[in-house]
Amino acid sequence: MKETIRYLAGIAGPSGFGSNSTAEQVTQDCSFLPPNLTALITGATSGIGAETARVLAKRGVRVVVGARDLKKGCEVREKIQKESPNAEIILLEIDLSSLASVQRFCSEFLALELPLNILINNAGVYSQNIEFSEEKIEMTFATNYLGHFLLTKMLLEKMIDTANKTGIQGRIINVSSVIHSWVKRTCFCFKDMLNGKSYNGTRAYAQSKLAMILHVKEMARQLKARNARVTINAVHPGIVRTGIIKAHKGLITGCINNLLCSSKPKNRRGEWKILC
Repeated sequence: MKETIRYLAGIAGPSGFGSNSTAEQVTQDCSFLPPNLTALITGATSGIGAETARVLAKRGVRVVVGARDLKKGCEVREKIQKESPNAEIILLEIDLSSLASVQRFCSEFLALELPLNILINNAGVYSQNIEFSEEKIEMTFATNYLGHFLLTKMLLEKMIDTANKTGIQGRIINVSSVIHSWVKRTCFCFKDMLNGKSYNGTRAYAQSKLAMILHVKEMARQLKARNARVTINAVHPGIVRTGIIKAHKGLITGCINNLLCSSKPKNRRGEWKILC
């Protein structure tokens, strides 16, 4: 309860930052960032991904934007470069729900022969109604987990190679959610998740986020066994008024939206601050 109060009040923790801290504030002292870093971000055309791309580019990181909608991707790139004229933004098309699209994306990226220091698996969807990917897999699980699983697998050796050549530890970040804890052990069945049996939108979303965490735990074990200079972590970004929150209409999310709108100040661009 005490931690929840500190969280809602925005009281700074041991790091010096709290739930009211912005990405710009966290990265204000960017002297710790090595030069010539390359970060690949999925879902970077809106919400958390777009803000992450903007701030990393502002701090001098080359950013590869993986976008399902290239028009939106171009708009984000233009906004970033307007604020940071020297920013290097590479835009590539990817649909995380399609394994074929993920494979094409990886082939295109690897063909650029760029280093890869940071991989942020951020893209995510929430659907109240059951949908299926082109491979006939339930859409939420296909997008939030399977697509990122394949993306990470296909780019891992590039990240390990980059870390070995540069001496800079690689970082993989899976954006998960505390909602993963809503999944009961008896309900976590991969077969049912693949075919959407007894579909419930909230449960499907929670299961996909739990799968991302389990992926992180296993990947971390494998990377340690290989003595690879790459780490992988899962993060809960806090309550963020993104498209997913807006689409997930219900009593709980309605209250959250009201709380955000009434009590949290906007930043200088008129966007709601991240609670993390």
